[in-house]
Amino acid sequence: MSGQITCYLDCVSPYSYFALVYLEKHREVLKSHGVSIDIVPVFLGGINVGSGNKPPWTLPAKASYSTYDSARAKAYFGLPNIKTPSFFPILSLLPQRSLIYIKSQHPTLFIPTFISYFHCMWEQGIDLSVPELLATVLLKIYDEAQTKQIMEAANSPEVKKQLNDNTKEALDHGAFGCPWYWVRNKRGEEEPFFGSDRFHYMWEYLGLPWKDMELPMGEAKAKI
Repeated sequence: MSGQITCYLDCVSPYSYFALVYLEKHREVLKSHGVSIDIVPVFLGGINVGSGNKPPWTLPAKASYSTYDSARAKAYFGLPNIKTPSFFPILSLLPQRSLIYIKSQHPTLFIPTFISYFHCMWEQGIDLSVPELLATVLLKIYDEAQTKQIMEAANSPEVKKQLNDNTKEALDHGAFGCPWYWVRNKRGEEEPFFGSDRFHYMWEYLGLPWKDMELPMGEAKAKI
């Protein structure tokens, strides 16, 4: 592989949802250019504390702007049904820990499960921090025995440590929010990227062929 995108995500972040959908949409194209993707579950609450950042909804100006920005993002990424659930924000430790175990034991179902978590929480209003509700969501993908294993493993010391390690790794790479990316290009250079609207910078850094946005001339000027 000539490039690597390591993407740190938390299901509590709608912008992580946008990022995951976008990256998965382009996974095969990136692979054709020798760029691999690694999706890494982290705890956004730990990143905020570790970096000293504050969630947007705690700052009035950011909260006000988010109303406009989220509407634009939902339209752009094709996820118009996203809405802030009544229980937001949740403590996302349980679902994020479950994803740690799923990634290691059910790798082919890891991404579908992560996307399902986003869909269930941000489009269906299901509180994934409630064990019984999380188990119900898992049962749509896994059998009863597997679901039981996942729920038990999510509370194991090994999985808890791995989520902490992933979160620390993101912080060590400069993270102050999600989605956060650590990108290595074909020259072996590495840089961080943040957000769901910086992919054009990322493609440039990776040396990929890409097309910039075009703004056509208006009809009135074109007729002159």
